[in-house]
Amino acid sequence: MASYYTVGVMTKPHGLRGEMKVYPRTDFPEKRFAAGSKLYVRPEGGSPIAAVEVRSGRRQQNMWIVGFKDLVTIHDVERWRGMELCVEEAQLEPLPEGTYYIHQLVGLQVYTEEGVFVGELKEVLTPGANDVYVVRGPLSRDDILLPAIPDCILKVDIAANRMTIHLLPGLIGDDES
Repeated sequence: MASYYTVGVMTKPHGLRGEMKVYPRTDFPEKRFAAGSKLYVRPEGGSPIAAVEVRSGRRQQNMWIVGFKDLVTIHDVERWRGMELCVEEAQLEPLPEGTYYIHQLVGLQVYTEEGVFVGELKEVLTPGANDVYVVRGPLSRDDILLPAIPDCILKVDIAANRMTIHLLPGLIGDDES
């Protein structure tokens, strides 16, 4: 079964010509919402219910206005309010060396540079300047929040399902028992 990855969320129709306002969830909106791009429509986290081809796309502030081939009225797209636009895994853009998609990181087993098991990477937060990796495991009662910076993240080995880290002072509370 194919895996699909969300590149945008359709918020509401724009105008009367079958265009939707789309909140982008991709680093490549210019490519994903360009004329000719092939996308899939699905309910949040569900299976695709339709394949669409982008007829037009343009940025409007922090959103995109996207029109689809053969869908030319508001009535053609109204039912997709709140649904996701996604791509298949084969359509993912290659990333520069040393960078990863979030879905590649979640589930990694995290170890210190000394080989101590810290836990499993459960979530990636994107608050601003750098991502934060949420790790849950036996080393701490609370989730450990690791900044995704070179001083902390020493090695990511997707094939081995392993991340090696340097535990910076203060990342684990001193009140652990």
